[in-house]
Formats: sequence, C-alpha cells, structure tokens
Amino acid sequence: MIKVLIIDDSALVRKLLTKELDKEKDIKVVGSAINPYVARRKIAELDPDVLTLDLEMPRMDGLSFLSKLMKYHPMPVVVVSSLTPANSDNALTALRLGAVDVICKPGSAYSTREISRQIIKSVRTASVANVKKTTTKLTKKKQVGNTDGHPGARLKTTTKKLIAIGSSTGGTKALEEILPALPPRLPGTVIVQHMPPVFTKSFAERLNNVCRVNVKEAENGDWIQPGQVLIAPGNYHMLVQKKGAKYYVKIKQGPPVHHHRPSVDVMFNSVAEAAGVNATGVILTGMGSDGAKGLKAMRDQGAHTIGQSEETCVVYGMPKVAQEVGAVVETLPLSQIAEAIVARTKEKVV
Repeated sequence: MIKVLIIDDSALVRKLLTKELDKEKDIKVVGSAINPYVARRKIAELDPDVLTLDLEMPRMDGLSFLSKLMKYHPMPVVVVSSLTPANSDNALTALRLGAVDVICKPGSAYSTREISRQIIKSVRTASVANVKKTTTKLTKKKQVGNTDGHPGARLKTTTKKLIAIGSSTGGTKALEEILPALPPRLPGTVIVQHMPPVFTKSFAERLNNVCRVNVKEAENGDWIQPGQVLIAPGNYHMLVQKKGAKYYVKIKQGPPVHHHRPSVDVMFNSVAEAAGVNATGVILTGMGSDGAKGLKAMRDQGAHTIGQSEETCVVYGMPKVAQEVGAVVETLPLSQIAEAIVARTKEKVV
C-alpha cells in the first residue's frame, strides 16, 4: 500500500486528489496539509511514502519547502502545479530540487480523467524512485573532450555522426549532468525527454545557458548539425530522417507510444534507419519500457548503445528493460556517460 500525504491550500484540490487516489487498491491517502508547516508535523506522524505538493501556498511556498525537505529529509514528491508557461520555470526548479514528477493541477484545461490517470501513474512511479539529497544550483560540470572552438563557429560543419538520447523520470537532472560537460563540436544530438508541452521550450532554454553546445526545442525541418542539441517538443513525436549526407528532424503528432508523445522508441527507430552504425544511442533513467525496442533496433544496425546504471537512476525502468532485451552494449554510471559519448564520436564513420 502506497501511503500519500497531500499538501495543498485548496480544500477543493485536496478533496479531489483524495477521491481519485483512494479509488486505487494500492494507494491510500493517509492525510492532508494546508501548508508546509502542517505538512512537517504530519510527515512525522503519518510516515507517508509519497507527498503531493502544491507550489503556491501561504506562509511558505512549495519550492522553499521542497528545498528544505530534500536537504534534510529526502523523500518522493510529486508536484501538482498549474502547468502554464509562466509556471514552467518553477516546475523545472522543482524537478532540479528533487521532485520526481510535475503534473497538471485539477481545474485546468485538462480533463479530470486525464489528470486522474497522470496523478495515479506519478504516485506509483514516485513510490519506487531512488530519491537522494540534492543541491539547488546547476553547477559547472567537468568538461570532457576538446574544449577548443568558438561557440559562434559551432554550426558551420556537417557530419554523419549522430547522438540520440532518451529519458523520462529523473531525466531532467540526468541531462543537466551530461550536456554541460560535452564539447562545442559534438556531433548533432537529438533528445526525447518525457515532459508536458509547456516545459520543453523552457527546459531547452535553460540548458542552452549552461552548455557549450547550442540547445533548442526542435522545430519541424530543423537540420541536425554539429554543436547543436534538439529536444523534442512536448506532445509531439520527433523522427530523424536523412537527405543526402545530412540529417533533419520531422515533428508530428500521431498516437502515443507506451502512453508517451514524444516517444523514445519512435525517435530511436528512426535513428536506426537513418543513421545506422554512425549513431550512438543513450537510454537514461525512467519508468516503463519506452525506448528499449528502439535502442535494440539501433544496436542491430551497428550503433553503439549506452544504458544508465541502476545505482544512478532515479527509476531503473527504461534502462533495465533495454538491458533485458539485449539493446545495451555498455552500462555506465551517470558520471561517466558524457565521456563515453565523446569517446564514441571520435571513431571513424562509414
């Protein structure tokens, strides 16, 4: 039984979350709190497995509470927020602070049924998450590879090499560990990170400010160029296609795959077909199996594939399934993945 404590100053939201979660046989709401001060006492009394946390509350806001919680008493937290562009920076900060997931607050344009499904899924994921003490700043990472090259010249050459990365729960923090460490002339890189639509643009912009490569939310028809990272936009699949000696991305909707859009499998399968042996595939932390079959297709076409190690994953789901189906050539802790990517891109292409 997963014990949940709901922290929200809205009585209506507390009632709705309790009603939806208590419908599940494996979930029990053991209490609620109208602010972080009440929550602190109830955490000690009720020993919940998972917290749901609002960000906008009186006396102490959710981010301040989350920061203190993850520093002194780390535990799984699902942030329940109004998913608007104005709130996206706060939501991304919550993920950096250690929140397992951020989902839409009831009462938005999303249907109650869809919200209920997301809440239940997020609580179950959080209950098995590997939560650790966190820091609040995105610090400068150890840089790997050749550090030469003026940023303004990063996009002036082409290459056959390609890097594809897929991630889900815990992936935002993992990417913030990997990408700032990469050199400015890295081969073109495509990423699918499971995120709500309003988050991907803000996430890309924030990464672009701390990386030596250019990072942007992908747009249909974008060329994949050295020194550039394209992140799939939320609610759209991203495919890699080839024209002549160059790669570009196709952005489309279509049905969700493994309940996800964008789907890692969709991207990896397209990379297997377009790039073959010239690609490097990386599968990072996340719940479920999205990406496993696509990574296997990449390996079958000669690509080098990397899976994140269990001990460094927030949720060892996607890399585990990829390992089980024979998709992973090399399993590495998060701290070694950037260096491994650079090592592979120095090899000769065909």
